[in-house]
Amino acid sequence: MRESIEVGTPAFRRTALALAAAGFSTFAVLYAVQPLLPVFAEEFGVSPAQSSLSLSLSTGLLAVALLVVSPLSEVWGRKPVMVVSLFASALLTLVAALMPTWEGFLVVRALAGLAMSGVPAVAMAYLSEEMHGRAIALAMGLLISGNSLGGMAGRLLSGALTDLYGWRVAMAVIGLLALAAAVAFLRSLPASARFTPHPLPWRSVPGTFLHHFRDAGLPWLFAEAFLLMGGFVTLYNYIGFRLLEPPYSLSQTAIAAIFTIYLAGTAASTSIGHLAGVFGQRRVLWVAIVTALGGIALTTAESLLLVIAGIVVATVGFFGAHSVASSWVGRRALADRAQASSIYLFLYYLGSSVLGTAGGWFFAHAGWTGVAAFVGALYLAALAAAVRLAVLPTPPEPEG
Repeated sequence: MRESIEVGTPAFRRTALALAAAGFSTFAVLYAVQPLLPVFAEEFGVSPAQSSLSLSLSTGLLAVALLVVSPLSEVWGRKPVMVVSLFASALLTLVAALMPTWEGFLVVRALAGLAMSGVPAVAMAYLSEEMHGRAIALAMGLLISGNSLGGMAGRLLSGALTDLYGWRVAMAVIGLLALAAAVAFLRSLPASARFTPHPLPWRSVPGTFLHHFRDAGLPWLFAEAFLLMGGFVTLYNYIGFRLLEPPYSLSQTAIAAIFTIYLAGTAASTSIGHLAGVFGQRRVLWVAIVTALGGIALTTAESLLLVIAGIVVATVGFFGAHSVASSWVGRRALADRAQASSIYLFLYYLGSSVLGTAGGWFFAHAGWTGVAAFVGALYLAALAAAVRLAVLPTPPEPEG
């Protein structure tokens, strides 16, 4: 059996490149529609909450599929499942660009969400198995950096290209970039060396999921996924509607440019992931959540500069907290790691789907103040969970 992958080795660099490409592709495809929600609302004659279904259906189906795809990776292997996922989601994005009706577009987006499910939980399990214990937090941070770059690039390109050529061209370009990322992943990722595919008795699958809820810390980490991602997606779903209106009246391209803020998330996920490896997750998680809360408060200001500053701070806090919480899951779950990762990500994307759409009700009834209050309440609950995690006994450390 190959030794676990250490930081600084060629295997680490190949793995980092491949999983960064996978994260880039998945998040570009998933979130390319987010800055286009006002465009969909106008072109198809739907409400802001209904337009958010183009994102929420993808994340909702992705969440449900994680619970099935993760066990499948125990049978078929980690890399093959991720390869199929990346190519299928890229091709479905190209199909989405051709759909003539709102209903048809939503169906293809839902199918793309199903296809994307092969990457997130399986990638986390791959890292937990193949990386040395000292390298997990940094590797997870690099994976999430790829996620944030993909999310930023998908949003930025779709917004700018929509202004120039229309949303269909924008979606086609995103699909072609996703295909290129899938090829890079296929060629770069080392095959699993510390995992042997094995037949999975499907009747035992519920038990492999449920036993994680007996752990003292994992349920709180799962709750963090739901609350943090739900609040973050709500922020980005509806900030475009606010900034299109007076007194800001920004263009679609200008709003898309705001998504360059994801660069701050890229730096934060890697840096805070490294800090968590040095000082411990329990000391870093609550600080990241408080940071995100401060950013949400800033977005309620009237000044455009303060609103943008608030988005930056909230983005840094979110990506930092997600990096810490997701790597912590891999270290606490010493058995059935793929299932533990899939539960975390099931609730992560379920929060995106359910809470992201629910935020539309607050926007419709109380404007941005309502959205900020909703997200603030979610993050206060996440902070309470982080405080609970901080007083738990030290989690067990995996060997290697």
